[in-house]
Amino acid sequence: MRWALLLAAVFAGCAPHEPIGERPPSRREDVVEVIHGTRVADPYRWLERADEPEVASWAKAQDDYARRELDALPHRDALRARLRELLYYDSLSPPRRYGTRVFFTRQHADKEKAVYCVRGADGIERVWLDPNTMSDDGSVAVKGVFPSHDGRLVAYTLSRNNADAATLFVRDLETNRDLPIDRIDGARYAAPSWTPDSRGFYYTGLPTDPTIPPSELPGHAEVRFHRLGSDPRDDEIVHPALHDPTTFIHARVSHDGHFLFLTIARGFDAQDVSFADLRRGARELVPLSKGTRAHVIAHGDAFYVHTNDGAPRFRVMKVDPARPQRSAWRELVPERPATLTGFDVVGGHLELHYLERASSRLELRTLEGKYVRDLPLPSIGTTPGLVGRPDHDEAYFEFSSFATPPRIYRTSITTGRTELWHERDVPADTSQLEVEQVEYRSKDGTPISMFVVHRRDIVRDGNNPTILTGYGGFGLSMVPQFSPGPLLWLERGGVLAVPNLRGGGEYGEEWHEAGKLHKKQNVFDDFIAAAQWLVDQGYTRPAKLAIRGGSNGGLLVGAVSTQRPELFGAVVCAVPLLDMVRYHQFGAGRTWTSEYGSAEDPAQFRTLFAYSPYHRVASGRHYPPLLMLSADSDDRVDPMHARKYVAAMQEVTTAKTPVLLRIERNAGHGGGDNVRQAVEQAVDVYAFLFAQLAVDDSVAP
Repeated sequence: MRWALLLAAVFAGCAPHEPIGERPPSRREDVVEVIHGTRVADPYRWLERADEPEVASWAKAQDDYARRELDALPHRDALRARLRELLYYDSLSPPRRYGTRVFFTRQHADKEKAVYCVRGADGIERVWLDPNTMSDDGSVAVKGVFPSHDGRLVAYTLSRNNADAATLFVRDLETNRDLPIDRIDGARYAAPSWTPDSRGFYYTGLPTDPTIPPSELPGHAEVRFHRLGSDPRDDEIVHPALHDPTTFIHARVSHDGHFLFLTIARGFDAQDVSFADLRRGARELVPLSKGTRAHVIAHGDAFYVHTNDGAPRFRVMKVDPARPQRSAWRELVPERPATLTGFDVVGGHLELHYLERASSRLELRTLEGKYVRDLPLPSIGTTPGLVGRPDHDEAYFEFSSFATPPRIYRTSITTGRTELWHERDVPADTSQLEVEQVEYRSKDGTPISMFVVHRRDIVRDGNNPTILTGYGGFGLSMVPQFSPGPLLWLERGGVLAVPNLRGGGEYGEEWHEAGKLHKKQNVFDDFIAAAQWLVDQGYTRPAKLAIRGGSNGGLLVGAVSTQRPELFGAVVCAVPLLDMVRYHQFGAGRTWTSEYGSAEDPAQFRTLFAYSPYHRVASGRHYPPLLMLSADSDDRVDPMHARKYVAAMQEVTTAKTPVLLRIERNAGHGGGDNVRQAVEQAVDVYAFLFAQLAVDDSVAP
């Protein structure tokens, strides 16, 4: 195969790469702050001020330096050719029905972004929104799409540079034109929920006042109602702003339009839910759930509540809206050892999505909780769950795993008949890959599960280049799902390891709680133990072991590489939090204090300062090579973290240790949203890892 010949060169004769240029200088300041009696040095605080010319000049010099170093790495053309084969592809999303129209996205192998399609009653498919044509430089991104119940109108949000800040538009699909008046700014958290008559929607709105500090902006969110054709400035305020940036507020209308649900999320592990019966012509809110995680679906004049109240791995309760008090709730689906991560009402049945040892399981039950059947899944892997309507028998689900490209299945809720509907064609022989699920012990003896993916013919002699990646926070789960980029790594003999760290949601809310606030060190200990297990079991050795993580996962790799630098051969750290003393003052930082804590609290400060990667960088230690990935329009995690950490790391490492700051242009926290940017970033990452881990032809097939 052509790609095999191309990549054979990549691994031939590779040797550890040292920088060829001179690092840009970073000015130090004698900044010391006393916090709760502790002296905290912050010599690069000046790099927080992104709008100052000196900082902009420094960032450009660093990015230019990184660009020169990365461009000098060998075999980039071969890497790019293979990655283009893997990342440009044709695919479909599961279809969603609204009225007589069916909505889906279509990715074309010759386009940078997926296009948004609709098929009407006439069966003709047409594109109603093409992001590829919305800007010359590809900087306009679609953030969300929300069709009305009858499918005639679509509310959608756009952003510049894939940032979180967004503007909401409404398109009439009869004319395929945006309605001229119904444009709403401050739509970062909008998530519009239509009324059944399609004449308006509830949404979460933010002010556009530039004087409000970004870290305080979430506290100004309010729930509004927009009636089509009216000036958004006159939208009714359904619930005023809470003026608490640690909370989120959201409203949702039930599918039948009978009920309005209002949710106030207090951090990421507790919600207060109330409801109003819209049939009564008023919106008097009645409390339903308080202080636990809860998601409510109304169907047939009953509420179905997915909750961890009294069940850390979640259960489903049934509630009579006329008797909403907690004592009157009835358990419908009890808690079990597997984690119930979500549910829906599809085809007149309850669809339950479980994680069993971090792998998906789908189950159908009657509306009274009686077991019907499991939906067949091909193997260990992941599905987001069924896509369907409460009153429609046909439903779809997508499935993938590390070695299984995405497949979409169509199923009948009534008969159980399931058939393959669409399969992505991937130019790779994934049958040669093996997915193991292993278990190891963390520092305190806690058993941790981990997925290990590799070619079937690897030898455990300690010489396999290995990427260890993780997250461990906010109750988010690391599950076995397909990603085309790592195939390049795996097919050339590399190993990919993904542990289910505490702080995630794989094993319920207690698992999440065990890795947050004052227990955050558990997450780092779990990850370090994973690295040590891979070494002890002969998969790899420190010189061949790279760690990679982004966002909260960037904090993870920053923390462990400052705690155990001798254990790793390279670090790829993306859009991270690294200054944990001041993180809450920037970007969306205050929304995360329930997860990390705040330095404003003395006890929480001690925990944060103890592991804050920026403050743990010290002279006299040998740190592994670092590739820092940042984005110029990241309005979620402020890029000041990446800037300050790189400056600190360059200060204490010799010129022979690569410490590079790569800045993605026209990109937000999730990176750019076109394939070209994904390919180019992947070229840089894999070229860096091949060079630093001294990958050679000993791993060629």
